[in-house]
Amino acid sequence: MALWDRIRESASTMQTQLLAKKNDLRSGAFRDASMAMCALVAAADGTVDPSERQRVAQLIAGNEVLRNFPADDLRRRFEENLDRLVADFDFGKVSVLQEIAKARKKPAEARAVVQIGIVIGGADGDFDQDERAVVREACYALDLPPHEFDL
Repeated sequence: MALWDRIRESASTMQTQLLAKKNDLRSGAFRDASMAMCALVAAADGTVDPSERQRVAQLIAGNEVLRNFPADDLRRRFEENLDRLVADFDFGKVSVLQEIAKARKKPAEARAVVQIGIVIGGADGDFDQDERAVVREACYALDLPPHEFDL
């Protein structure tokens, strides 16, 4: 199986698993950690161009699981996290990882946050090394083993 197909299949599997848990994923910690994860993946290479910002915002708005929350609220939280990362990636990453870590108290939510990172990272068919690396760091912040997600 080609790498492209494996990436698409993995992202599709993660999205299916998220949909199965949709009704359990309604907490503020999950919402905040998910938006922090989306921003971290979007800025994984240290930069974010406007088209990438817009693409991730559209993926957030179109994600069935994230529809548990008001779209304007999600966008605001995503943009705030992204602004932190763009202003100073290393310092912003510490803040964003702290936000992600808030979901570690509920293992199902923590796993869902990682799955959202994989779905966002793989949406363009190229879950690149920078994206994998930041999702792996988020796993550590959530006390989850990265190998559980093939990272």
